[in-house]
Amino acid sequence: MTIFDVSSAAEATGETSAAAKKPEAKEIKLWGGRFQESVTDAVERFTESISYDKDLFKHDISGSRAHASMLAKQGLMSISDRDCILAGLDEIEKRILNGEFVWRADREDVHMNIEAALTDLIGEPAKKLHTARSRNDQVATDFRLWCRDAIDSIIERIKDFQVAMVDLAIKNKGIIVPGYTHLQRAQPVLLQHLLLAFVEQLDRDAGRLLDCRARLNFCPLGACALAGTGLPIDRFMTSSALGFSSPLRNSIDAVSDRDFAMEFLSANSIMAIHLSRLGEEWVLWSSEEFGFIVPSDAVSTGSSIMPQKKNPDPMELVRGKSARVIGDLVTLLSLCKGLPLAYNRDLQEDKEPVFDSVKTVSGMLEVSAEFARNISFNQDRIKKALPAGHLDATTLADYLVHKGIPFRTSHDIVGKSVAMCLGKNCQLKDLSLAELRALSPIFDEDVYEFLGVENAVNKFSSYGSTGSECVASQLEYWIEKLGISQ
Repeated sequence: MTIFDVSSAAEATGETSAAAKKPEAKEIKLWGGRFQESVTDAVERFTESISYDKDLFKHDISGSRAHASMLAKQGLMSISDRDCILAGLDEIEKRILNGEFVWRADREDVHMNIEAALTDLIGEPAKKLHTARSRNDQVATDFRLWCRDAIDSIIERIKDFQVAMVDLAIKNKGIIVPGYTHLQRAQPVLLQHLLLAFVEQLDRDAGRLLDCRARLNFCPLGACALAGTGLPIDRFMTSSALGFSSPLRNSIDAVSDRDFAMEFLSANSIMAIHLSRLGEEWVLWSSEEFGFIVPSDAVSTGSSIMPQKKNPDPMELVRGKSARVIGDLVTLLSLCKGLPLAYNRDLQEDKEPVFDSVKTVSGMLEVSAEFARNISFNQDRIKKALPAGHLDATTLADYLVHKGIPFRTSHDIVGKSVAMCLGKNCQLKDLSLAELRALSPIFDEDVYEFLGVENAVNKFSSYGSTGSECVASQLEYWIEKLGISQ
């Protein structure tokens, strides 16, 4: 099990069906001193979060280890109590990983389950662990740790997909495809250039996640419920032990804000849109109408009724699942928009959309990389498609600019040239020099060096363009940056 496996509770923890059917009798809550009666079953079912926040267990235990060590150093518990707590936490973690730990709904959440189990295991020393700590700062700390690890995992998946796309570009050197604007044929571009455009987008996606990681990497632990504590704790010690940059400066802010999660899901949503656009492109290119891409059987599915069908379902689902990721962001934004300071129980609802966003976008990245490794490009179909659309028209206008004609005038002349081609049902390169000179005496024999998609592509030379030398430079950059061996 990985920390990002947010599948069902039984799968995530190894909880047995027998334990689920026979819950243990309710016990007095750790917070129940002033209460005279237990909450009703309906309230308990409605307010529990253990069914999903158990995925924070590793981070909760890490936070408790750091907190216990700090309390001992500050003289708020004995060394022997600290060692007893640390040994107990080790045992609990081992039981969870082995599927031997029973999560109890009447213990509400991951924090109370672990703390109560620790008390069952080691007795009185466990009761000292919650000194100078609240569930409010505890869950904020756990959640930041979880998000930090999730970001690291997603960035690795991004890199894997980038490598797959660069490998695909390396394998398809020299192929020219139609470039589109408004979904209308525009200019010829190298296929490598098109593939590397998605690599660039993914790099910005990774950058947004890294920016988010830097902003979330501050420690709430020790902020307690909202006001901090009068006990002599060392928040810098716990922050350092957990790999945070430093403690959060304001205790109210520390427990109440979830902007780090909103930023995380925003970055995920932008990435999901990039992946969805790629999915749309590849679904179109796999169609009979385009026929530019041939997915292998390994990444395709069939129809239950039409035996001839071969569908690029993985990329259709990438396109579809982007809606889930966007929805998760909207859920979190809506959850937080009207909350007064400081902590409110509404924030219990922040975990599921974050867990779902991470799971979904991780799957989208994984399957997109898999798809990229299992497609080929139909070069014959692409070549046959290239003549349509007069893709070299803009290059012809550039020719006239080279001859000293203002661009607007050049644009008009080439427009008339295209109209002539439409009347003759031919390409620009098929027009005779006499026909071209009838539109402008500037045309000369060297005009044919600018006509045709191959010549057009070769004329591109600006930085970042689709010219062969420019694209080769871009490809070299990504090969080096991603550490791809050739």
